[in-house]
Amino acid sequence: MTQQDQVRDHDFDGIREFDNRLPNWWLWSFYLACIFSVIYWVHYHVLRTGAAPLQEYAMEMKAADERAAAELARSPVDDASLLALAQDAAAVAEGRKVFMTPGQCVTCHKEDGGGLVGPNLTDNAWIHGGSPMAIHKTISKGVPEKGMQAWEALLGPAKVRQVTAFVLTLKGKNAPNGKAPEGKVE
Repeated sequence: MTQQDQVRDHDFDGIREFDNRLPNWWLWSFYLACIFSVIYWVHYHVLRTGAAPLQEYAMEMKAADERAAAELARSPVDDASLLALAQDAAAVAEGRKVFMTPGQCVTCHKEDGGGLVGPNLTDNAWIHGGSPMAIHKTISKGVPEKGMQAWEALLGPAKVRQVTAFVLTLKGKNAPNGKAPEGKVE
């Protein structure tokens, strides 16, 4: 037996509505969604038998940080490893991405590394040393008395290595609009 369309009695701005029953598939999907939400709420919020999505995310990030720390422990930081990293195009590209992030290195050193507030990174004169380890130390520990913050706590050891690799590729390029050399030539 088919159901006839029934028009409701009310009228709003000349618009009249049908009073039809919702399709069964829609009703069942609604009922199942309601049942699922109750089960989800009991499981995650009442009984706490499962990790909530934010907790899972935090656990995954902690595990990733531990894996990264273990990887870094296996490969110590030294001049040779930083110079080798400067030859790795993927690492240099990641370092460039971090360098160019607004509010980070590019703010003081300009896009070409020629120096704005911070020193010129494209010449051969270095205030705090131009060896790979000296550059790494300057980036990771910072120079608070000169206004450069320590980046290791914010970026992590892997990103600091990548930024060091990128800065090593800038060394000796002599940006055309760079600041005058500061420090001693290395």
